[in-house]
Amino acid sequence: MKLLIGLLFTCLLPALTQAQTSTPGVKEFDSYVQQAVTDWHVPGLAIAVVKDGRVIFSKGYGVRELGKPGKVDSQTIFGIASTTKAMTAACAAMLVDEGKLHWDDKVTDYLPDFQLYDPYVTRELTVRDLFLHDSGVGNTDFLWGMMNIPATEILHRMRLVKPQYGFRAGFVYQNIFYMAAGKLIEKASGMPWETFIQKRIFTPLKMTRTVPTFSLAKNMPNQTEAHMKVDSSIVVIEKDMTDAISPAGGVWSCVDDMAKWVNCMLDSSKYGTQRLLKPESWAMLLRPQTFVSEDEFYPTARITKPHWITYGLGWFQQDYKGQKIDFHTGSLGGLIAINGMITDKKTGVYILANLDHAEVRHALMFKAFDYFSLGGSTDWSKDFMTLYNGIHAKGEKAQKDYEGKRVLGTHPTLDIKSYAGTYTDPLYGSVVVTANGDKLSLNINQFITAEATCWNYDTFRGPYARKEYGKVTATFSIDELGKIATVTIDGLAFAKQ
Repeated sequence: MKLLIGLLFTCLLPALTQAQTSTPGVKEFDSYVQQAVTDWHVPGLAIAVVKDGRVIFSKGYGVRELGKPGKVDSQTIFGIASTTKAMTAACAAMLVDEGKLHWDDKVTDYLPDFQLYDPYVTRELTVRDLFLHDSGVGNTDFLWGMMNIPATEILHRMRLVKPQYGFRAGFVYQNIFYMAAGKLIEKASGMPWETFIQKRIFTPLKMTRTVPTFSLAKNMPNQTEAHMKVDSSIVVIEKDMTDAISPAGGVWSCVDDMAKWVNCMLDSSKYGTQRLLKPESWAMLLRPQTFVSEDEFYPTARITKPHWITYGLGWFQQDYKGQKIDFHTGSLGGLIAINGMITDKKTGVYILANLDHAEVRHALMFKAFDYFSLGGSTDWSKDFMTLYNGIHAKGEKAQKDYEGKRVLGTHPTLDIKSYAGTYTDPLYGSVVVTANGDKLSLNINQFITAEATCWNYDTFRGPYARKEYGKVTATFSIDELGKIATVTIDGLAFAKQ
């Protein structure tokens, strides 16, 4: 596989323009990227580097779909995932500039039906809090990753989510609050978020190959496919449907367009003779707002060893070689992105790739900073590959240890037909379980399906229909009357009806 991918890269790499090759370090950086993409087995990647107001590097590598000839270039469309968040925060800042919104306004001033589990948090949550992952609510990605419900229903169900930590007393990454920010932007501006971001960011920056939702992107030409490593092979997988949470991660674009965004943000939101934001609002976006705990930050910190890690309004932040880095990754199933900037050095990098959680993105971001601004000879690709290989190995060992606790030869407590039925939860939705011979078929929210067999007493395991999801684990509980009461699927509990 490595040889095949390497041959594809060798045959399909476009030549650098004369303008690009005139910049010191570009040829060496190009060679470094080529090697890193090959070493990480990434089918296709595109990268742009901005320095002192101009794009000094923009190039694609590899293929849009493994096994097919279509190559990635700087115009290839990818999902930019959570790098969308900085744009949504900028949209809010524009409304602050216009006096239609204030960072410390209460969310319920604009969304009166918005409600969380804790009445105090509902009452005190501000516009600023929507962007800071500090609400006390834990990760709720199951609301879009395990069901297909509209944004209004997702927000309605948030009132059922019990807090994981104290209000403003921690940091847990939270996509749904950015979706709420999109609704708030709509209420304050009088136009849907997707219309606002198109009119106020994409159009003025002439981002002609950028759209705010997956529905608008899916028929665009020169578009990548998504890839994931499944059972030791890299395969094409289905793309995530992100329309419901577009303000959190739904924009689709190419690196040529995203370089325009990076260039704008590096220069206090200026473009041409105009600007997106007032200087003070641009500064507010990049001002550290809250500390990030080590367990909520990137493992790369084990090597880069920052003295501090913070979060702005849609930006992670850390120090590196005496400079402040503002950056953010984006991850959807089979697609990744990273946006990084050193504003004091007027240097930015943007990367898109089509392999699930390909952490070469971090390596190339730091390498770009080294090559074009800060100096240094660290082989970030090698070091981060060692780091993440170790993390993966540790995870595989933990999985084997878990599976080793299984008691072989066990049987379900009851007849397998007793496990069939409909299980529901007002937050998690419904699961329909049917018995077929010695197997149970699970249909979760009419969205995800799996088949499982007895694995350990009343725990059933088996593959999801979408192979990239891995295996389902469904554990049934029996009540005092000897009947099935609940099923817990990958940590989510449903009661039998």
